Amino acid sequence: MDETLLNDVVAAALRAGADAAEAVGAERRSLSITVRQGDLEEVEREESRDLGLRVFVGQRQATVSGSDISAEARARLVERAVAMARLAPEDPYAGLADPERLARGPRPDLDLCDPAEPSAEALEDRARIAEAAARAVPKVTNSDGASGSWSSSRWTMVTSAGFTGVHRATGFSIGASAIAGDDDGMETDYDGRSARWQADLPTPESLGASAGERAARRLGARKIASTTAPVIFDNRLSGSLMSPLIGAISGPAIARGSSFLKDKLHQQIFARGVVIRDDPHRIRGLGSSPFDDEGVANEARNLIDDGVLSTWLLNSSSARQLGLATTGHASRGLAGPPGVSTSNLTFQPGAKTRAELMKDAGAGLVITSMFGPSLNANTGDWSVGCAGYWFEGGELAYPVSEITVAGNLLEIFGRVVPGSDLEIRGAANAPSLLVDALAIAGR
Repeated sequence: MDETLLNDVVAAALRAGADAAEAVGAERRSLSITVRQGDLEEVEREESRDLGLRVFVGQRQATVSGSDISAEARARLVERAVAMARLAPEDPYAGLADPERLARGPRPDLDLCDPAEPSAEALEDRARIAEAAARAVPKVTNSDGASGSWSSSRWTMVTSAGFTGVHRATGFSIGASAIAGDDDGMETDYDGRSARWQADLPTPESLGASAGERAARRLGARKIASTTAPVIFDNRLSGSLMSPLIGAISGPAIARGSSFLKDKLHQQIFARGVVIRDDPHRIRGLGSSPFDDEGVANEARNLIDDGVLSTWLLNSSSARQLGLATTGHASRGLAGPPGVSTSNLTFQPGAKTRAELMKDAGAGLVITSMFGPSLNANTGDWSVGCAGYWFEGGELAYPVSEITVAGNLLEIFGRVVPGSDLEIRGAANAPSLLVDALAIAGR
């Protein structure tokens, strides 16, 4: 969206009585193709231009958004935003980011834009190839479809404090889901990958074959008796184990006092040597950006450093409430004030392969899929439904399903041992993670 238009919106808000204002323009184009059983099933195309406006009247704020950017619609948007702000409750921590924290001067080139724009036919071909490769795997009897997609986005921000920033990015993805079957039943599994540049994607053949092989390996899954045993979280999903950590160290949660880590800043919560790093400037990273969603300069930092919780995740509002400085983790859409989020989160790898972790553990569970997590944010008590493989003697023995693992996250974090098999697959990545003992609920 044109920066001049956003500047005009900000100026109009100030003329209408706002003391400060922030305008955001979001433009997106995307194309997604889905095939099933070799036939084209769905084509989705999107082209959108949206405008968001946040205004401040004293310590009162309001946010409005719309997709009509005509001059008349912009005038109504400004009028409505200022009127809403005048009626809003006062928030002593509301306001634009402090000017000295804004991203000034040259910004890093993060190589987030691939100029290629694949045709619908090219995306359909990728999906067909991926699905065919999945269906060619022995014991795969059906397909739940495959897809190929592309997107291009542009995010522009202008504030009355003098900040102007533009963030552009492209995205490409391939995914396939396979169903395997035998006399004892059916199992399904999936593989998919997303990247900023299409050259960084795996081939559709390899991805489809992986989906099929994963489904076929699930055949014969057993239910196991409840027990306590070592658990290894596979590196495809272990990054999700960091989600409750991120929620617990978010500034808004700390300010509300609703976090099981609220008293743990600068304390040892993981074993020594454990490092969890957030890097918004990773080249071609799926979570990369040259500034946060308040225009604040962002930078790589260790959230967990040698096992120690080193920082909260702060936007301007939560930082003011806690008497601290924003850490450049503001995140927002077009509607509502900013929250917080990480960018490219990485649990740094350890020294041992997953096979070596299994050998050290002897017998236990490798989790390869998780669903329905439950967390008590105040205590850290956590459980999740899962499926995976039982291992014995350091080797996979048989697939298991319909189980739940549970424990307290503070205890789990303190016993996590990272493997060496880190793969960068998304915006949150971790190697295989071993926990020496977790409660496993089965039959």
